Amino acid sequence: MKYQERKQAILLLEDGTHFEGKSIGIDGHAIGELCFNTGMTGYQEIFTDPSYKGQMMVATNAHLGNYGVNDSETESDSIKISGLICRNFSYHPSRVGMDDSLENYFIKNNLIGISDVDTRAVVSYIRKNGAMNSIISTDGTSLEDLKTMLSKAPNMEGLELASSVSTKEPYYYGNKDAKYKIAALDIGIKENILRNFAKRDCYIKVFPYNTSFEQMEDFGADGYFLSNGPGDPEPLVDAQNLAKEILKRDLPLFGICLGHQIIALANGISTYKMHNGHRGINHPIKNLITGKGEITSQNHGFAVSKEEVLAHPDMEMTHIHLNDDTLAGMKMTNKNCFSVQYHPEASPGPHDSSYLFDQFIENIKK
Repeated sequence: MKYQERKQAILLLEDGTHFEGKSIGIDGHAIGELCFNTGMTGYQEIFTDPSYKGQMMVATNAHLGNYGVNDSETESDSIKISGLICRNFSYHPSRVGMDDSLENYFIKNNLIGISDVDTRAVVSYIRKNGAMNSIISTDGTSLEDLKTMLSKAPNMEGLELASSVSTKEPYYYGNKDAKYKIAALDIGIKENILRNFAKRDCYIKVFPYNTSFEQMEDFGADGYFLSNGPGDPEPLVDAQNLAKEILKRDLPLFGICLGHQIIALANGISTYKMHNGHRGINHPIKNLITGKGEITSQNHGFAVSKEEVLAHPDMEMTHIHLNDDTLAGMKMTNKNCFSVQYHPEASPGPHDSSYLFDQFIENIKK
């Protein structure tokens, strides 16, 4: 598509700030919470991560779409972001073995986006003022009408989104003759988490977000897993009750991201909405048990109260985020349970933290 043929588009923030650019993807409107990801690669995995449901993604990488898309590089069955904001969008990708262009991928997934935006200015603005709802429009709707539409959008705080991305029916993943059986609660699970379990000789049964322990235990699992996912953890009462039942029986339990927050809430530890959240593949973490540093992949807008974990008689802080000193990992001292706020499956991202899957298998062996 020639530059001059592209339609004008606008990005409007809920406080009235707006940015202009060019339309990419399909025409129309898109609404979601504005956030940014600092990863320089892995855009397809980011766009298909269920944890991004309900969010408008600002890409800090200056070039997007240059290597197209590949069917094997998805984390779910479709794009999960609400919309995309980027600086330069490539309509002529070049890559050996690519299956399609990012432009066609957006059209197939009905995604609305805006390019030619000063993304440095957008990111600087929301870093200072915090994450907020926004709307992309490509059809010439007036600012006043867009403000009215945006005023009706729900706030991310208190918003339950896991049910919209969770599987509707249980399904199996991996080799049924594998050594270990894992019962996984899908509150936004990523494909690479399942791959990591499968390559560690695990057979996984994945359950819907509102599954009870009684429904799960029939599988005869050796260990239980609570996945990543979108939205506020507090409304997920069923998942919290499930975690309580697993902990009551002292069964091996591992949580990632949203699952980590669910484990905290199940122990009476509060969570809170962050000013901006952590999203990227270069976040520095310190393992307080080993003293080693890790470069990690992260995607979360809520966090667990570090002060309450430190004050809890049965909790130990195991990992800390070195940029802002927020809690990044914890374990229970009286139960076979641990969790982290970041993504050890790292798709995209570095593999410094993949040992956590091995740690879970060791806990099962115990």
